[in-house]
Amino acid sequence: MTLFDLPDFKLPNSDTLYTALLARDPSYEGRAWVGVTSTGVFCRLTCPARKPKAENCRWFDSLGACIEAGFRPCKRCQPLKSATDAEPVIEELLTALNARPDHRWRETDLTAMGYDRGTVRRAFKRHFGMSFLELARLERLRRGFEVMGDGGTVLEAGLEAGFSSASAFRARVGALLGIAPSELSRALSGALSSDPLLSIDWIDTPLGPMIAVADTRTLHLLEFMDRKALPTELRKLAEGAKGRLGFGRTPVHDQLAQQLSDYFDGKRAAFTVPLAYHGSAFYAQVWDALRAIPAGETRSYGQLAQDIARPTASRAVARANGANQIAILIPCHRVIGADGALTGYGGGLWRKQRLLEIEAGYARASSAKSDQP
Repeated sequence: MTLFDLPDFKLPNSDTLYTALLARDPSYEGRAWVGVTSTGVFCRLTCPARKPKAENCRWFDSLGACIEAGFRPCKRCQPLKSATDAEPVIEELLTALNARPDHRWRETDLTAMGYDRGTVRRAFKRHFGMSFLELARLERLRRGFEVMGDGGTVLEAGLEAGFSSASAFRARVGALLGIAPSELSRALSGALSSDPLLSIDWIDTPLGPMIAVADTRTLHLLEFMDRKALPTELRKLAEGAKGRLGFGRTPVHDQLAQQLSDYFDGKRAAFTVPLAYHGSAFYAQVWDALRAIPAGETRSYGQLAQDIARPTASRAVARANGANQIAILIPCHRVIGADGALTGYGGGLWRKQRLLEIEAGYARASSAKSDQP
């Protein structure tokens, strides 16, 4: 029995994996992959290419995790080959995906191509931990990020992520809530002016479209459109608003959009948009502590627990971090593992990596400024 046969197998530490990478250790084949931040590719540990520096390596336990983090497969070691050899449908659909980079894939496309949707879903779940449609959406998001890197506009990047119009956005939100978009609009327009209305709008960012929910005074939610917890979060807001929820844009949305634009352009490291918390007093304490972490710095869950004088509450701090529904402004992306590795992020690890890179730039600029006489 090998270590991979054990049901509780977990990736070893970074030093062990880096040693295996240098030795091209085949015992990790199919169970561990390396993402190289300097090139943006992910590889097998047996890859014959020149080895990266240890600080440029990130480690993954699935193909899907590599793709979710924004890495593309290495052309030399072809890390997807085992999957494509085992399931011809995977190779055929990956080829189709590459041949139609601008296409927004749907289940009807698979049916039209003669595939059984259940068979496709099971094949991709087995090897990637996600469906083909989910993988195709991640690929669009990755290309959107590359558009920005090549000097494209925020709008172009947002369109790459899959929303071609405001009406498409409204239809997507309606589907998430199980409410027709027209019903949402009437709920908002028909409410009394004295009621605390919540308005839903979308904001383009270089990392994909986000949904923002605000009243005329505060922001209640800001999430990436593909976050899995978004439907649940929206339904809770709708219940709390007692139906007074619809599409619209408030001054808070305008303020938020401008400050996010400044943030991604390197002009603003902190936000002044007023926020509405939806959680316990303990959660609010954790979220305040997150907002107090300077851009360019990170904390572990244990360190965050120390910051709020609750040193034994690391797990509770982790739950509060996961319950945050105002991304970026409440910077849960600044929490990493005690060993320095990236931990889970609802918006995807590739976004977390990019946010930390942006904020490292702010830290460097601040340090350079303080060094000036």
